[in-house]
Amino acid sequence: MWPGLALPDAPTAGQRGGVDLAEIFRTHGEAFRRTHRLNRAQRRAMRAIETCRTAALGGHRDVCDHCGAERLSYNSCRNRHCPTCQSLATARWLDARRAELLPVEYFHVVFTLPHALYVLLDRNARLLYALLFRTTAATLSAFAHDPRHLGGDLGVTAVLHTWGQTLTQHIHLHCIVTGGALAADGSRWIPAKPGFLFPVRALAMVFRAKYLEALDRAATAGTLALPDVLAAPGAFPAWLASLRQQDWVVYAKPPFAGPEQVLQYLGRYTHRVALSNDRLVDLQAGVVRFRWKDYSDGDRVNVMALAAEEFIRRFLLHIVPEHFVRIRHFGVLANRSRQAKLARCRHLPGQPLPPASPTAESVPALLLRLTGIDIERCQVCGQGRLAAVEMLRPTRPIPVRAPDTS
Repeated sequence: MWPGLALPDAPTAGQRGGVDLAEIFRTHGEAFRRTHRLNRAQRRAMRAIETCRTAALGGHRDVCDHCGAERLSYNSCRNRHCPTCQSLATARWLDARRAELLPVEYFHVVFTLPHALYVLLDRNARLLYALLFRTTAATLSAFAHDPRHLGGDLGVTAVLHTWGQTLTQHIHLHCIVTGGALAADGSRWIPAKPGFLFPVRALAMVFRAKYLEALDRAATAGTLALPDVLAAPGAFPAWLASLRQQDWVVYAKPPFAGPEQVLQYLGRYTHRVALSNDRLVDLQAGVVRFRWKDYSDGDRVNVMALAAEEFIRRFLLHIVPEHFVRIRHFGVLANRSRQAKLARCRHLPGQPLPPASPTAESVPALLLRLTGIDIERCQVCGQGRLAAVEMLRPTRPIPVRAPDTS
């Protein structure tokens, strides 16, 4: 865990009239750890969430310069799986993306792994997720560079999600794709047809072929750990053959209405965790109840009840491997060439100049803009300003490590 931003102590679940993930972990986490095998990332995420904004992470004591009132502020864990630590990360990430948006149509395309592949997940999560990014990018690039479609380099931002509404595994990649491409020689922008990017059935077929080919190569190279059911001679090739006969799902949603809608979408999805605190209903007698949306029934909202042990097990399915980057950029937006290619796009005839780069905001200023709450103003007298007068040491030793990245 990494001691992060110090914020005023958050209201308890009882004060809010509900429950939060930290309370569930604090109440049932230790018993779960005694009876389940966890990997390092899962253990660290649980500990981070349990101690987030508590005395365990330390903090500081603030005093009002007008009335002398005191306030304790505790450090946040900054773990990317913690539902209380994502708002600031999202806001800062969006500020950086806002300057990269082009005045073109944008499309939302979702690539989904079939559930039959999940038999490999327990020992190969990092590999399967990496291949999903790699083959999705290769598929979109193949169509973009085909002169029958665009004939150039498009821009892609891809975000990994691994969950469904009921916390079961549903591994898919959300891709925000430019509705056009930069010509190979950089001489022009090639727009896509209005309202249409690529044929999704063809995308799905190419995606399936590329993913299974990459999986086969990994098995041949010995980097894919096979479960017993697939380790018998001939079992894995037969299983791959069956996967080639299945329809894989690639879904293209209607194009976004404009750049601001793209930002709104990114703000909702990029730093989302498997379940947010506002979906939790209660924790009673070892049973967690939470809201879920049934997309097959007109987005009807239901309430599911799970034993705390099963709830924690499902949540931990979605802790990604340590240091795995779950937001990636390709094509025009690829990290190594982004600035040069975006500058080229901006300087083509008829393209507006890029917006000014956002200035770095302090945490209080950012929170004031996002929530309207001035965390430096005294809540007792409403006039004074709070200033830290004492640093509070963590109540137990905390290993120092780099924060998780997305």
